[in-house]
Amino acid sequence: MTLWSGRFSESMDNTLWELSESFSFDHVLYAYDIAGSKAHARGLAKAGLLSDLELSAITTGLDEVAKEFETGAFVRAEVDEDIHMAIERRLTELVGEPGQKLHTARSRNDQVATTLRLYTRDALTQVAQASLTLAEALVAKGSEYSEAVLPGYTHLQRAQPVLLSHHLNAHALGLLRDVDRLMDARERMNVSPLGAGAIAGTSLSIDPSFTASLLNFDAPFINSMDAVSDRDFVAEALFAFALLGIHLSRLGEELVLWTTQEFDFVKLSDAFTTGSSMLPHKKNSDVAELARGKSGRLVGNLTSVLVMLKGLPFTYNRDLQEDKEPLFDSVRTSLLVLRSLAGAVESATMNVERMKSASSDELLVAIDIAEALVGEGIAFRVAHEIAGRAVGEAVATGMPLSQIIASSPKLRKFAHLFEAGAALANRTSPGSAGPETSVYQGKQLAESIAQAAARVAQGR
Repeated sequence: MTLWSGRFSESMDNTLWELSESFSFDHVLYAYDIAGSKAHARGLAKAGLLSDLELSAITTGLDEVAKEFETGAFVRAEVDEDIHMAIERRLTELVGEPGQKLHTARSRNDQVATTLRLYTRDALTQVAQASLTLAEALVAKGSEYSEAVLPGYTHLQRAQPVLLSHHLNAHALGLLRDVDRLMDARERMNVSPLGAGAIAGTSLSIDPSFTASLLNFDAPFINSMDAVSDRDFVAEALFAFALLGIHLSRLGEELVLWTTQEFDFVKLSDAFTTGSSMLPHKKNSDVAELARGKSGRLVGNLTSVLVMLKGLPFTYNRDLQEDKEPLFDSVRTSLLVLRSLAGAVESATMNVERMKSASSDELLVAIDIAEALVGEGIAFRVAHEIAGRAVGEAVATGMPLSQIIASSPKLRKFAHLFEAGAALANRTSPGSAGPETSVYQGKQLAESIAQAAARVAQGR
């Protein structure tokens, strides 16, 4: 029997049941639905719609249902279309008539919206914390190899030498922006829909402000139609997860490159690599490849929800059931990738000598020669041309650039720029990649991480 069987003369066709049921995936919401139901019951009692005895029976019964889910003892009945119906059905079996009163002044519309907000609020905090953990791992790895230098790349071609810490900190800063986005989304969505009913509220004297405070929402809804139909919070969370996924994919791509024999900048531990079913010698950086690949799921989940939402009239439509699986998948995927990458970074060993050798490419000094000429009053475009001609000669003749510069009457005074570490030391502008600015940058980043950690801990 369905919750609406009084209106219908036929039972639901099995094909529609299979299409309609959501217990198979929304059962993960049980704890949040129970929390919302407890708050609703207290609200009903406050309004005089439940006696103290009935409230106690409902609360005790809901605790028992929660234990059944936690221990795996809960048995789904044939009529359990979703987690909300399942919990109400089981509660009524346990406590009788008080269970039948729980849905007073409540619709599945505001019930589902409340439950999903509670879940999403926690999920955003969990993903933010995991993002912060990865950012801290990147910063720690840079500090572990504080003097390591490697080439920075543009167009995947060697551009200028940079400190390894500078490079890893750049990834960490992207993750800190992700944390801000996740927590911004959490703050914006922290409004309670409970009490909105199916669409227009109720004639019964409930107090949505009371239940909102019980569930640690910042405020109750303003408009009942908006409360039951709004899924901006799902779309915004999915966007934050998708952009996070893009950042993780970029980090993954670099780890894929850096762990190749051609680069040989990094070695990941055996715990975060895989082998080949055929080739005995292989050690594959699958953790990084999966981080790169999983970004497609995160972008796809965002797209599916946006498309689902785009044509919906007010208020609740069953289409909104399609918000959950993409959200659940993105939360799970984000956490898996973040935790795996954090472990991979923590276990990584850097090939400092190989990085140093790659960053010692003499052509990377060309910009320093051009800027030294600028320091003597020469226009940058002219200086660029002079340095470029020297590079062209080195490439054409196979001679080292340092030798060409040393043999030029006009440029030999810049031969010292080829000394080890000189090009990197020249990067002194604020925010640049050189050692002179790295200490201040490190302090700034440490402060930013501490602020982000405090925000995550406070939940806002």
